[in-house]
Amino acid sequence: MFFLILAVFVLGYVFIALEHNVHVDKAASALVTGTLCWALFVLGTHDVPAHLMEAYRAFGGEGHGGLAMFFEHRLLHHMEEISSILFFLMGAMTIVELVDAHEGFRVITDRIRTTNKVKMLWIVCILTFFFSALLDNLTTSIVMVSLLRKLIADRPTRWLFAGMVVISANSGGAWSPIGDVTTTMLWIGGQLGTGVIVSHLIVPSIVSMVVPLAVLSFRLNGDVERPQAEQDEGWDPTTPFERNLVFATGVAGLLFVPVFKTVTHLPPFMGMMMSLGLLWILTELLHRSKNQEHKEHLTVVGVLRHIDSASVLFFLGILLAVGALQEAGHLVLAADWLRVSLNDVYLIDLAIGLLSAIVDNVPLVAASMGMYDVIQPDQVMNAWDAMFVKDGIFWQFLAYCAGTGGSALIIGSAAGVAVMGLERIDFVWYLKRISLLAILGYFAGAATYFFMFA
Repeated sequence: MFFLILAVFVLGYVFIALEHNVHVDKAASALVTGTLCWALFVLGTHDVPAHLMEAYRAFGGEGHGGLAMFFEHRLLHHMEEISSILFFLMGAMTIVELVDAHEGFRVITDRIRTTNKVKMLWIVCILTFFFSALLDNLTTSIVMVSLLRKLIADRPTRWLFAGMVVISANSGGAWSPIGDVTTTMLWIGGQLGTGVIVSHLIVPSIVSMVVPLAVLSFRLNGDVERPQAEQDEGWDPTTPFERNLVFATGVAGLLFVPVFKTVTHLPPFMGMMMSLGLLWILTELLHRSKNQEHKEHLTVVGVLRHIDSASVLFFLGILLAVGALQEAGHLVLAADWLRVSLNDVYLIDLAIGLLSAIVDNVPLVAASMGMYDVIQPDQVMNAWDAMFVKDGIFWQFLAYCAGTGGSALIIGSAAGVAVMGLERIDFVWYLKRISLLAILGYFAGAATYFFMFA
């Protein structure tokens, strides 16, 4: 059953990758893969796996209904994390869509006057890099895709820019405690401090973005075609005041999310829901005097009809499948193999980063945090132990690799999955045109870190 679960995951992965060839939406393939992996795990497991024995004892074992109830408990445990991500994604998508409906992004797009492809690509990537550090890579990718739709009419060119947005968002998130969920995990877990994350990882992260950006710049030429402004016989749906107010409130709401999390220690989706609720109230009051026809698409109720629900379901399926692999022990086995086979912190972290392009980086980093304890300074016995102290080399390099390695494949990061869903980017297209650039940037940034701190 162990190998059957892995086979189903790989087969589902192939169907997702070949979405346009098999003519089956990737959300459907992901949902079937995720649910089938869990069904096979539950039906094929007749005893508690060794890596779950401690969790089984904490659950209460036979006193709480035995194995069946325990597996249900484990599924619901994963659903807590998955639901947090999905509600966060839905909230961010709704806020961005609402700002877009008010034409709020004209505040930025009107200031980007160049039509030169190379200049625009650098502007977009730099904006993405720093937005990702302030917000997070998932939210930033959603915002930047909306901007690209206002800047570029040609779909192939927009896909190329969107691919670089994925790389830039992941690179920008790696050097900020709130920019990527794995960096946040290491920050909250006590493995890394804020100062070390920023000071030690910003330069390698910049390199991981600039190298593929520079390579792609030599391949681009000409100008982009701007999309035609959509206006109904000269009628503008919003006033400049309304556009600016909704844009400022939307951005402030997104920036509020990490602040809310830091102050309350509640999951990020709670801050996102609060921001959405406040923006909802604002837009209802702002358009209360307009007739229903004019204000219908300017309210959250109207905007919700345009949210890409298929992307949310795709996310659900992928995360369910990864959760099943984690429960079945595939990820633990992979982590043990890395430790035994490589026996070098740099190689282990590099491998984890590349693995995160195939399997979600969150359980990989969680497995690493579980396998390696933070060693106290007075317990350091040798050079290997010194790598695992707080702010040690292993944790620093892990944050970089797990944050940027997912760019190698479009479904290897939350930012990539969001962009894939919003722009309907083909998996194979990304593999051919962006993956090598992402891997080149990944190793360039890794080499930079090695020469700076090894």
